[in-house]
Amino acid sequence: MWKQRVIRILSYNVHSCIGTDWKIDPSRIAAVIADARPDIVALQEIDVRRRRTGSVDQAAIIASLLKMEAHFNPTLTVAEEQYGDAIITALPARAVKAGPLPSLGEARGALSLEATFANRKILVVNTHLGLRGRDRVQQMSALLSPSWLNCGGDNPALMILCGDFNAIPASGAYRLAARQLKDAQLVCNRAARPTFPSYYPLMRLDHIFVSADLRVVNTAVIRNRLTSVASDHLPIVADIDVGAT
Repeated sequence: MWKQRVIRILSYNVHSCIGTDWKIDPSRIAAVIADARPDIVALQEIDVRRRRTGSVDQAAIIASLLKMEAHFNPTLTVAEEQYGDAIITALPARAVKAGPLPSLGEARGALSLEATFANRKILVVNTHLGLRGRDRVQQMSALLSPSWLNCGGDNPALMILCGDFNAIPASGAYRLAARQLKDAQLVCNRAARPTFPSYYPLMRLDHIFVSADLRVVNTAVIRNRLTSVASDHLPIVADIDVGAT
């Protein structure tokens, strides 16, 4: 008997766990994630040991509350304080690559891991692109190269690229991604949902893209009383069929 094997991925810019009410609360972010029940969580704007948010490891706290393991990539390090992106999952997974992306402005980076789900290997890349349009184009070009995603390789893997692109669909960076990967929201929805700002979303800055061999079953931008206050972005979630077995 053939059976769908659907994995759920959630991407979320958590704004250093600082809500729109200015409350710093990693447990509130964890509650948002737990309610969505994802298998893989891609987080952007995570603080680790930063004095401004209580000198705690936000990635480790959220992962612990979710009973998952955190993989963290700092894009900014000053003494013991770090700031960057994380992928959190309870699935068997190994870190593949973490490092900087080209930028003339604020430092940006990406983190990739290979997760095993339903006997399939899935490459997940999480990123937070820059504020300058030229930087975003260079950063996306780097991500689509063989050193990160190998979209044009002879043996392409099942691939998911997600994060806060700081890019609307009309932007150059978005159009680059859309040439090689599928926008999960557009596969399922004629009118894709905006993600920013959380209290009155107007712009679609957060995205989940997948390779051609993955089938998107469903997507949602989670907007409710909790997500409207927990961060300045709304989380986006996608259910993806990795193949029948």
